[in-house]
Amino acid sequence: TEGSHWINLKPVLETLIDRGHNVTVLVNSASLCMDPTERSLSVEALEDCLEEFIHFSMYEMDHLYYWQIHWRLYELIQRQIQLNMQIVDGLLKSESVMERLREAKYELLLADPIWPGSELVAEMLGLPLVYTFLYPSGPPSYVPSAMPTTTCAMIGNADLWLIRTYWDFEYPRPFLPNFKFVGGIHCKTAKLLPEALEELVQSSGDHGVVVFTLGSMIRNMTTEQADRIASALGQIPQKILWRHSGEKPETLAPNTSHPKTRAFITHDGTNGIYEAIYNGVPIVGIPMFADQPDNMIHMKAKRAAVIMDFNSMQTRELVDGLNAVINNPSYRENTKRLSRIHHDRPISPKDEALFWLEFTMRNRGDRLLRVQAHQLTWYQYHSLDVLALLLAVLLLLTLLFIKSGLFCIRSCFYETKFKSTAE
Repeated sequence: TEGSHWINLKPVLETLIDRGHNVTVLVNSASLCMDPTERSLSVEALEDCLEEFIHFSMYEMDHLYYWQIHWRLYELIQRQIQLNMQIVDGLLKSESVMERLREAKYELLLADPIWPGSELVAEMLGLPLVYTFLYPSGPPSYVPSAMPTTTCAMIGNADLWLIRTYWDFEYPRPFLPNFKFVGGIHCKTAKLLPEALEELVQSSGDHGVVVFTLGSMIRNMTTEQADRIASALGQIPQKILWRHSGEKPETLAPNTSHPKTRAFITHDGTNGIYEAIYNGVPIVGIPMFADQPDNMIHMKAKRAAVIMDFNSMQTRELVDGLNAVINNPSYRENTKRLSRIHHDRPISPKDEALFWLEFTMRNRGDRLLRVQAHQLTWYQYHSLDVLALLLAVLLLLTLLFIKSGLFCIRSCFYETKFKSTAE
């Protein structure tokens, strides 16, 4: 796993280590977060693929026709598949790595399904498989879906799913017993700020501060966009804490977990959203790609955020959005309500994840919580065989009714005709 997914998974591993478990992280040679030694796949290749996808999502998609978007996505996905095949091929064909994994006699494989090969490794080592993922599936008739759920039989073999959301964020839905919600598992109690930063925050007075970050992956903001944003930030009385890796905008004016934080401007990754929920801070969302637009729809539905379009956003729109979440108390009240729900849990997300991971290890998976849907064919899963049987019975009854009616009519007609002839 990589990026924000790794940020979410790392606390689970740390909790396991604290409980005395031995944890091994299997890293591919092109890891963006960890530093392996031997490299059959370069970091540059993976970064180029990721940068191309981000650039397409941020700058190209809005200017293409529908069919062009799908064709471009197809090309990007094919490139990602080639990189994934290199990773899987390098892992499974490495006799030394596979032998070391067998000799270690692990009890569990914890993985992110975004990155390939976990199902095959678990199958080859005979290990229970646990996934950490964002989207649980739900009935499409009343549960909005951001993307189609996978039908891959091997992914369906997972014994447990750690879902990186909770009911403070998620839509109400029925879920399977091996779906455990651990949203906000990476959130921690705020630490004291460095002295210089704390002095800046305190100097904001009653106005407070606005925190602005577009995450760790957005590094290609144009100068024009940065200037528009800086101009908007200069028109509000709050002090600004802006994480920006580009050149200093010319329009920059001199003016999150901290109690003086009034708003959080974010790209709407799940980790950032849960930081806002954890601390009860309303959001101005600028979604970029992947799950981010859907995340903001969740938060807008909870009336805890306003949404900006990155490519078309003007200075005035950003100013209005910031004034809305800062000055309209309903946004802060709704976010505080989500924060109360988040903290009002019988068990913390870390302890929840730890219990079910140890449960799976103790019982070696045991398939106890896995639904039998994975053993059904597609027509059985959708009850089409039952529907076909009911339709056949209905058709047969209708046919019998018609035949019986025709028989009665013919009998009556024949009897009347016979009497007329006899007379």
